Amino acid sequence: MFAVVTPDTIHLPPGAVVRLPGSWQDYQALNEQLGDRSSPRIKYRDGEILLMAPLPEHGRKVSVIADVIKVLLDHLGREYEAFTPITMELPQESGIEPDYCFYIENWEAIAGKNRINWGVDPSPDLVVEIDITSYTDVNDYLPYKVPEVWLFRKSQLVIYRLQGDVYTIETSSRYFPNINVSEIVTESLKIAYERNTSAAIRELRRKLASEN
Repeated sequence: MFAVVTPDTIHLPPGAVVRLPGSWQDYQALNEQLGDRSSPRIKYRDGEILLMAPLPEHGRKVSVIADVIKVLLDHLGREYEAFTPITMELPQESGIEPDYCFYIENWEAIAGKNRINWGVDPSPDLVVEIDITSYTDVNDYLPYKVPEVWLFRKSQLVIYRLQGDVYTIETSSRYFPNINVSEIVTESLKIAYERNTSAAIRELRRKLASEN
């Protein structure tokens, strides 16, 4: 099955990534054409438009990792807001759709809002990306100054933390400094695939409770 991108039709087979030269106006027109569809995903950077149709495993991994983060935040008694899908845009500069994002330190600033004014309202504190098709570049989040990005690639969680104007790879999360989140994510995904997601989350809650 071939990818089709025309002024009237956008269709990508699962796993396909299409890169097109284009302006910000072209990106906006494609966004309007896609409407509220969850696929394909679209991003804009440096005069280039990227389209990607996620594979089924993409959505499953996103769901499990997001659930893990929620359990950990609840375990620590942290308030938060979470979003998916969401489109982050800085006109003429960048447009990107993270797989999942969390407001933790800045949740009050966007609580109850139906729209976020990028460049005025704070960016998410934590973004989660699953990269199966080499679509994701952590530097896409630099214009938004997202403090932390979790990138799951090749069965491994990599934690990127913003240090000045660059992202550096860290061994721990600023939001869970005393928790080995990489180990927890790996184990939770293993249980989810061997059994199911609910079993993975129940096991994580049981483990956290036993450590208190």
